[in-house]
Amino acid sequence: MPRSVNSVASRARRKRVMKQAKGYFGRRKNVWTVAKNAVEKGMQYAYTGRKQKKRNFRSLWITRINAAARLNGMSYSEFMGKASKNNIELNRKVLADLAMNNPEAFKAIVQKVK
Repeated sequence: MPRSVNSVASRARRKRVMKQAKGYFGRRKNVWTVAKNAVEKGMQYAYTGRKQKKRNFRSLWITRINAAARLNGMSYSEFMGKASKNNIELNRKVLADLAMNNPEAFKAIVQKVK
C-alpha cells in the first residue's frame, strides 16, 4: 500500500507560516526552513513581550506617581503606604493618570493622605 501524505494540510500549514513571515528581510520571508524558524522565534518574542509590557507599564505608573508625589512633598513609598492605610483603593494606573492629566485631583488625594 502506498504511503499516504496529506499534502493539502502540509501546504496549508506552510502557507500559514509564510503568510506570518510577510515583511521579514531576505530569505526569512520566502525560504520555508528559514521562515519557519524566524516565525517560531518571533512568536516566542511576542509571548515574552506581552508579559514585559505589563511590567513596563507598572514601572511607568510608579515613576509618574513618584514624580507627582514629590512635587507635593512626599516620596512614592510614603504616599502609597499612607494611601493604603487611609483605605484609598485607587490602583497605580488610575493614580498615574490623575497625576499626569489632573494634578489638582492628585494634590487633593495627597492632602487627604497627609
